[in-house]
Amino acid sequence: MRAESLLFYDADCGFCRWSLARLLAWDRHRRVRPVAIQSAEGQRLLGDVSEAQRLSSWHLIGPDGRLHSAGAGAAPLLRTLSGGAPLAALLERFPSATEGAYAWVAAHRGRLGRLIPAAAKRRADARIRRRS
Repeated sequence: MRAESLLFYDADCGFCRWSLARLLAWDRHRRVRPVAIQSAEGQRLLGDVSEAQRLSSWHLIGPDGRLHSAGAGAAPLLRTLSGGAPLAALLERFPSATEGAYAWVAAHRGRLGRLIPAAAKRRADARIRRRS
């Protein structure tokens, strides 16, 4: 069994990197390790996921080795973060809403990324590098 969760993200997406950095800041116990989908490790570990699906959402491999993608990965990810269990329980109670919200964000991530200042993206990249 894995001691950490692996969170796969799109390294070419500014919004994805910024969001990931926010999650890593929350992860004080270092239970989440970021992995770029485009990296050799990402390609190897997500080999069973079609190429089109790899970049269409984030992916989480939890400590139990199970793969969760898109909105379905939100609750398992939150359960690894300090104080995240109540929010995880809420998301699990409303899976359609969770998936819908995730789908909306994923469909608009390019536009959302343009709203994030370049300096914030640079800080996010530095945080991700320290944790990779």
